[in-house]
Amino acid sequence: MAGPIDGSRESCRAKECEMGNLVTDAILAKTAEQGVTIAIQNGGGLRASIDQGMATVGDVLAVMPFQNTLATMKLSGKDIVASLEAAVNDIEGGAGKFPQVAGLRYTLDMTVAPDQGRVKNVEVRDGDQWVAIEMEKIYGVGTNDFMRKGGDGYALFASNATDAYDYGPGMEEIVAEYLANNAPYQPKLEDRITVIPAN
Repeated sequence: MAGPIDGSRESCRAKECEMGNLVTDAILAKTAEQGVTIAIQNGGGLRASIDQGMATVGDVLAVMPFQNTLATMKLSGKDIVASLEAAVNDIEGGAGKFPQVAGLRYTLDMTVAPDQGRVKNVEVRDGDQWVAIEMEKIYGVGTNDFMRKGGDGYALFASNATDAYDYGPGMEEIVAEYLANNAPYQPKLEDRITVIPAN
């Protein structure tokens, strides 16, 4: 690692965090050939930070100890936005469902009450540009099998996804592979999630 990767609970369950960016970027890298353009990872599925220096498989397992596998699906823009909205409705309680993302960015307005439109300005990457998500368009989405099956409140992933596949390699494997392929990995924050504070 070119620097430590923040995977703390305080960061990853409330705002964009470096570990969330690493994991979602790894999902996209692994699934791009399958037409996946958006990755979503629950912040609560990230359980540790990684220190600067050489990361071991053990380090990655500490971050993702759940033996989850990579999952892919197709989902409408409308269901993606609704899933994001449901996933930010208990930030105050430190809920683990908080969505870390890649290939997608959004504004989180904490002046808005839960489930009343906290998620705004959802955009997806289109080549080198960011464009507004289209509600009726179907997108390829990568996540983990726990979320894909509806875990952590992602009910629409289970009920509305098509072409769902839950049996990819282990999440820890794809992250370890991504770190190896991008060594020395540089942790980053990229304004994927813009937070408007409540006060």
